[in-house]
Amino acid sequence: MTKTIAIAGKGGTGKTTISALLVKLLSDKGLVLAIDGDPSENLSQVLGLSLEKTVGSNREALSEMITKGNFSPEVSKQEYLDGKIMEALVEWKGFDLIAMGRPEGPGCYCAANHMLRASVDRLGERYDYVIIDCEAGMEHISRQTTRDVDILLIMTDPTLRGITTAARMKELMREMRTSVGEVGLIMNRLAGTISQKLQESLDNTGLKVIVTIPQDHYLSSLEIEGEPVTNLPPESPIVQKVNSIAEKIASGEHLA
Repeated sequence: MTKTIAIAGKGGTGKTTISALLVKLLSDKGLVLAIDGDPSENLSQVLGLSLEKTVGSNREALSEMITKGNFSPEVSKQEYLDGKIMEALVEWKGFDLIAMGRPEGPGCYCAANHMLRASVDRLGERYDYVIIDCEAGMEHISRQTTRDVDILLIMTDPTLRGITTAARMKELMREMRTSVGEVGLIMNRLAGTISQKLQESLDNTGLKVIVTIPQDHYLSSLEIEGEPVTNLPPESPIVQKVNSIAEKIASGEHLA
């Protein structure tokens, strides 16, 4: 059975880095589909892959053909979109990547989005793990897939504003149509221990910190050189922390 993990967080918290590391580490335990749900399309770069096509461009092309009456009635729209999504799929060792691309432009994309979600959901059934690097605005995940989310990982920095944003994301996700299983908070770039004030804020929100990640000089060096995070060495603190999460996901343990 496919296990779906969504990684969310406000910009700059490191969610794409964590997503990429989870993709790499879980690909050692099963076949992974990585979904880049952020229009900035950074996941491919962080994974060291070249991205040529996105799902969004195919959606808009299909919608335009339907609107202008240029789509052949002899071709199934769903099968057409299925094929285009396979063309956009980037295949690699142990994992594949698909980028959702830019959001909808002006006009109605209801029909195209419905078929798009169906295509992505069917594609995900072929994998052991589906990892979604979400856009900063969590409300967009329902436009990308209707899959239930087994694990929601919310990223935060060690600030009161970050914790408040994480709590809002948790509530927003639960208000959406997508069913959510376990929810865990990852606190990134923590210097030392969690302060009393931050801990009080965490207690008030009910969020559980499943792991804290310190500043990592290995990661800083890689980012300066523009290298993918998959080149991080095993002794990297962030690799070790994310690996502990991957091990629990693979074994079916609770994260907290």
